[in-house]
Amino acid sequence: QVYLAESGGGLVQPGGSLKLSCTASGSIESIIAMGWYRQAPGKQRELVASISSGVESTTNYADSVKGRFTCSRDDATNTVYLQMNSLKPDDTAVYYCYADSFEYYWGQGTQVTVSS
Repeated sequence: QVYLAESGGGLVQPGGSLKLSCTASGSIESIIAMGWYRQAPGKQRELVASISSGVESTTNYADSVKGRFTCSRDDATNTVYLQMNSLKPDDTAVYYCYADSFEYYWGQGTQVTVSS
């Protein structure tokens, strides 16, 4: 079992920045990758970014966020971050942290609202 605790959402103006955090606990040694999905009202949940575990980790991003979002991790604290810059109204959604540990575990979700 993996437990995920998210923080960092909020309201920001277009062009602004936010940083989301997700700390894992439980069976963390079994985690293959972690990352973030988001779901906007009336839309399907979509993968935003992911980062694999291990020494040579790799990151992947949705085309819509490449160059603006950065996914990183701190193994000392079992925390994954999503730094979001140049935010747009289209980035408004509930952001969910996930952990891939042969099954998916989800955080509780955090609201990100980009509006003037």
